[in-house]
Amino acid sequence: MSSVLIAPSQSDETQPLERQASASLRNALSSRVYLPACSIVAVAAVLVGIGWSSGWGGGAFVGSLTSLQVVTIGPLSLAFIGVFLVVERIWPAQQRSRFARGYRHDLLFTIFNAALVVPLVTALTLSFDEVFRRLLPWVVLPKMGPLPHWGVLVLLLVAVDGCNWFAHLANHRIRMLWRFHELHHSQEDMNVLTVFRTHPLIHVSYLISLIPGLVLLANGSLSITLLAFYGAIVAFAHSNTRLGFGPLERIIVSPNYHRIHHQLDGPQDVNLGFTLTIWDQIFHRAVWPTEDTVRTDTGLPGRPLIVEQARPASRQLSVFAAQMWGPFRPLAGPTKRPSLPQEAQGASRGRTRGNHYALQSAAPDSVEEDNVEEREVA
Repeated sequence: MSSVLIAPSQSDETQPLERQASASLRNALSSRVYLPACSIVAVAAVLVGIGWSSGWGGGAFVGSLTSLQVVTIGPLSLAFIGVFLVVERIWPAQQRSRFARGYRHDLLFTIFNAALVVPLVTALTLSFDEVFRRLLPWVVLPKMGPLPHWGVLVLLLVAVDGCNWFAHLANHRIRMLWRFHELHHSQEDMNVLTVFRTHPLIHVSYLISLIPGLVLLANGSLSITLLAFYGAIVAFAHSNTRLGFGPLERIIVSPNYHRIHHQLDGPQDVNLGFTLTIWDQIFHRAVWPTEDTVRTDTGLPGRPLIVEQARPASRQLSVFAAQMWGPFRPLAGPTKRPSLPQEAQGASRGRTRGNHYALQSAAPDSVEEDNVEEREVA
């Protein structure tokens, strides 16, 4: 019985070398850039490319941009912000200088949003609209005669708020999204302009909030005035005020309620609601304010992201640039992320029946710890 020796082919010999080179390149890149964050850039680029090539789905880009500008920085929105700034001085949760660094930095974010982020969000919105209609045209409901117009508006507001809640939860639970969202939580001088303290690419994760409007498009849409009121409630929730809404707090998010979400010590994936607290109550993530939580400090434990308060000089522009790069910075090693403790989850069932309790600081054994491999899976 003869045996035949088969020499390895050249391709077989080069495959391990190619894999090794690929692994080396990937390791070299990951040591300089957090690669999963680049996927958000890719999604945004693809969406904008689709919108551009399709003429924005036939929609008027300039008209949509103007509408969003009115909602964001229009006369009504600016009037709301002006009133809230006065309220912050009268009933502050924490005493702050009129020109605190955090205030000045959030003003920079406000200008940045008005000049550059609003056009980006307009492009993403029109592009998402076009993709959604092409892929899922059957989801758009026809005109429903028995449903009154006011009923459509209420349904839309509740549905949009629910989608925002789920997107917000994802931003806390998925490491890749958290890298973009942590900028919003880095504010240590909370104020009404903190609502603008966001990374421009975070809006990719909130595109799902457009779905209710697309589904119910034939039955009506939210007016600019209603959207401005919705935005005003979200902005007021971030203000440096010690105000609650009494019994209405069981429905509407107040500054006292939302400040717990930004607390420095303890879980931050609670009180996720934008304007309604019902979603937190349904999913057992509502923590009601107490005297201790009203004046709680805010920010990120350990300052994993550079903040304007960390240096002797403010250096607003260099800090701003570093925060824009923040989601792409390489992972240095294991970090701890505030999470909802098991004891809080159990207690939250009592909260929905009207019981108040003070939120406990997250102990080391009740904090989720992620290693590099786990975070890069996201």
